[in-house]
Amino acid sequence: MANTNVKKRKRAADSAAKPSKKVAIAGPPATANVSKFVRPKFCPPVIATTPGFEIGDKLIFHPYQSKSEARAKSKQSKTAVDKKLMLHSTSHHSVNYTAREEDPRPDSKPLLNHFVGIYDPKTGKVEVVEAKKMVMRGAVRSKQASADAMEEKNTKQSMMELKTDLGQTFGTKKARKVINQRVLNAIAPHKKPGDEPAEIDDASRAMLHSVGEVAAEMASREQLQAVVDDAKPLPPVNVDADEIQDVYDPEAVVGAEILNMVPIREWQEKVRHKEGVQTNSKFVAMRVNAIASNTSAAAEQRLRVLRYLGFVVTFYRSTKPGRQKGTRSVPPRDKLREVLAPAPEAVIENIRRKFSEAGEMRKFHIDLLTTHLCVFACIADNFEVDTQDLRYDLHLDDKSMNQYFREIGARVKPVARKAEGVMTSIARLILPLEFPKQRHIAPRRK
Repeated sequence: MANTNVKKRKRAADSAAKPSKKVAIAGPPATANVSKFVRPKFCPPVIATTPGFEIGDKLIFHPYQSKSEARAKSKQSKTAVDKKLMLHSTSHHSVNYTAREEDPRPDSKPLLNHFVGIYDPKTGKVEVVEAKKMVMRGAVRSKQASADAMEEKNTKQSMMELKTDLGQTFGTKKARKVINQRVLNAIAPHKKPGDEPAEIDDASRAMLHSVGEVAAEMASREQLQAVVDDAKPLPPVNVDADEIQDVYDPEAVVGAEILNMVPIREWQEKVRHKEGVQTNSKFVAMRVNAIASNTSAAAEQRLRVLRYLGFVVTFYRSTKPGRQKGTRSVPPRDKLREVLAPAPEAVIENIRRKFSEAGEMRKFHIDLLTTHLCVFACIADNFEVDTQDLRYDLHLDDKSMNQYFREIGARVKPVARKAEGVMTSIARLILPLEFPKQRHIAPRRK
């Protein structure tokens, strides 16, 4: 039977992995003692900060002392730490570095003193030296002018230059202003006959080249006029049309589907039975009987345009001045259905979306609505309109109404009504259309 009390020996590998003895390593003493405190007399060590940038390791700085302290003769000689010092370096190829001491701000605590410790690991002693705290700044070195450019020109002043100097010194305020304008507007000095033209340097040649490229890419007057016309609030126009009725096609301006939805049978029946047509537009009331009594296809289309014009006038009159100046607020949809009855829902939405946005009419929408009404009036009156009735519907003055007709290409002419003794305006839409041109302000004369 085996003896269970016998202890097993450990393996050699296990005993070698964990040695029981520690190796002694030579190191510095556990404590350090201050052996000396030094206040340098000539060149103290500098602790410089570089806020916002980094400097290289190969820069060479030259120390400078204040002239006032160097010239001052005092009995008590100051140490190097007490004297003002500045470091300057020009060894960088494009930046000058300057290090200065910061002065304490008024009504603030005095600045802290800074020290540098020199530690000797063999003896464990520390030598403390008082240092200067400085802040370093960098400035880009400006390009140096050539020696030829810095030489003074030994030329005699001309009579004009002498007069200019006298005018600047003893002249009145108005005379000095004229002299300054002449100097600013002078392009080149006057040359005598026979003088050779001045040579153009590389900088001037590059500037002229860049100006030529920019001028080549500039838009012409025709292109600028086209951009201005596209940005105007105008209905779609066919400027290439050969017939005046094709310039503003009702199906293109309103939309073929919307135009066919405009109800006209009610007006035709009332006019046939010689009943009055109720409308809040004076322009519509003065023309509905003559157009509705005609049974031709062209007259039927004109009647649809006239009914659509009445809906647009009613829509504009239902709006109220908005919170911002020059805007108008549109009533809600249920109120519009009540005001524009019996207009179909599609016609109401077409008018609301075309002439307003987010329940508001801005200056652009108001101008767009007015120019559309001018086009509808021209179509209803066979392209010759008395502007007085439409001006009454929109509450506009004669000058503003005539300008809207000119914007669509019509020609406006004042006409006197002898029977009524009043002046009115007749707008004619004929080919070729005459649109207002872009204004070009002439430069002021100097």
